[in-house]
Amino acid sequence: QVQLVESGGGLVQPGGSLRLSCAASGFTLDYYAIGWFRQAPGKEREGVSCISSSDGSTYYADSVKGRFTISRDKAKNTVYLQMNSLEPEDSAVYYCAADTVFYQCSGYVLLTPGYWGEGTQVTVSS
Repeated sequence: QVQLVESGGGLVQPGGSLRLSCAASGFTLDYYAIGWFRQAPGKEREGVSCISSSDGSTYYADSVKGRFTISRDKAKNTVYLQMNSLEPEDSAVYYCAADTVFYQCSGYVLLTPGYWGEGTQVTVSS
């Protein structure tokens, strides 16, 4: 059974850090481009970051560039999103997704997400 499970969300103060995990089961994550998305209440889901399968190239939305880092751990079949210098505007449900068509990201938004996780809540507040 193909599954993506996000974890690592929580409540953090502005300026704090969190590391989100996206663990896969039923397939090998390293063969897929993986993207992180987020959705805040009343807003549309937006792309945050993408990591390619073929060369590991990474892409970030301007709003998170320099603060967030996406990475892979092949041995753990997991993709991470390290989030530093968090701001209240980063509060959202964060989702990971796997592209079931393309191995390579063309930008920070995953082109054709076919597998989705259930999401993890991130709240940045004092």
